[in-house]
Amino acid sequence: MSFIKTKFVNFLRLVFPSSYTELSVFLFFITCYGILGSYIAIHYRIIFDSRIPWDAYFSFDNKSILMTGGSFERHPLSYYFFNWIREFCLFISGGKMDMTFRLTLAWLSNIIITLNVVQIFKYLKNIIRLPLPYSLLITLFFGIFSTNIILSFTPENFTYTLFLLSLYNHYAAIKLKKEEKIPAAALSLASITIGGLTITNIVKVFIPVFFEKDLFKSWKRLGGAILRGTIAILIYVLLYLYRIDFKYQNIFSKTNQQYEKFSNVESMPTWDMILSFFFGGNILLPSFILSDKHNMKGFNFKGLYMDLYSSVFSYIFIIILLILISWSYLKNFKNKWVQVIMISFFFDIFIHCIMRFGLHTSYIYGGHFVFVYPLLIGWLFYAYKFSAKTIAFLTLVTSLLITYLFLNNLFRMSEFFWFLETYYQ
Repeated sequence: MSFIKTKFVNFLRLVFPSSYTELSVFLFFITCYGILGSYIAIHYRIIFDSRIPWDAYFSFDNKSILMTGGSFERHPLSYYFFNWIREFCLFISGGKMDMTFRLTLAWLSNIIITLNVVQIFKYLKNIIRLPLPYSLLITLFFGIFSTNIILSFTPENFTYTLFLLSLYNHYAAIKLKKEEKIPAAALSLASITIGGLTITNIVKVFIPVFFEKDLFKSWKRLGGAILRGTIAILIYVLLYLYRIDFKYQNIFSKTNQQYEKFSNVESMPTWDMILSFFFGGNILLPSFILSDKHNMKGFNFKGLYMDLYSSVFSYIFIIILLILISWSYLKNFKNKWVQVIMISFFFDIFIHCIMRFGLHTSYIYGGHFVFVYPLLIGWLFYAYKFSAKTIAFLTLVTSLLITYLFLNNLFRMSEFFWFLETYYQ
């Protein structure tokens, strides 16, 4: 019993704030995100409108996800998860999909995204062991990324995926730091939750296993890792097949349909979509495009999409950020924690930039990888901890990026509120 109690307490300490500084970070961001999400939920209907199944803003499918969990080929087990979310919100709202329902949805997103920010702070403080001022600086930078701002009031797969990936990366980093194996139970739970919400992310669950101590120097260790991975995959596959009544042929046909639908967009230059959407839109908001949409049942509404960057300063911002993370990767190339982060990121780059899946709307996929940026910047600070001049330079650059990011995203969110005032009161 004491073993179970210890594991449970450790889990709570991992997920939630466990020090006064972590609690301060939590309270700061829950206040900021909470005010934003509450205001939108109370005054506008965009978070959930039963008439609008998809694409009201930035290609998020709030109603569709909440009612069905999304397409089974991309989100195999999210049907069950969002059933719980929906029923809980209906319980709070007395069975009505009204303002209270929207407010509950918003606050669930507020809490999850705030806990996600806390995970990044914990990683910077406990794994990289940065001094508190630098940990707070980088956490603030991450907290005002457009992905965090938007997902803080958006009930979507990406909202929960971002938190789970940040949490798992922190957990795996702790295991690697202690030179311990990731247990089969943890691998299975991560596969079910992370891979269940988005199937491609299941690959990221197993990346840290390859960096366990002396894995390839002992047949026993390697065999144990294979066994743990096999157990996790078997449990996941069985649950997935149960979800689709074991009609596995549907997986391949639906997957091909989705790939064809989301990878053949030629309306914009590929290099610009990569910079403006994949690397940029999930951090620095561009200008927006309005579109006329309909729900195929006679209801017309307005949708909002991100446009390509129109300012040279936006491109400069993204290029500087890419230089920083590339510099960090090269400088920390032999660092196993950095390799875990970057291999995960390369996987997303391959899917969206090389295979071009969803590249025209890749800003929405930030929930799969945007946590990589603050962690790599943190490792860059760590690499130069004994060089005062370089640390001062990095602090200056990061501070300038924060200033520009804050002013830009504040302005773009004012445009978003104009959109809400005009079409979603």
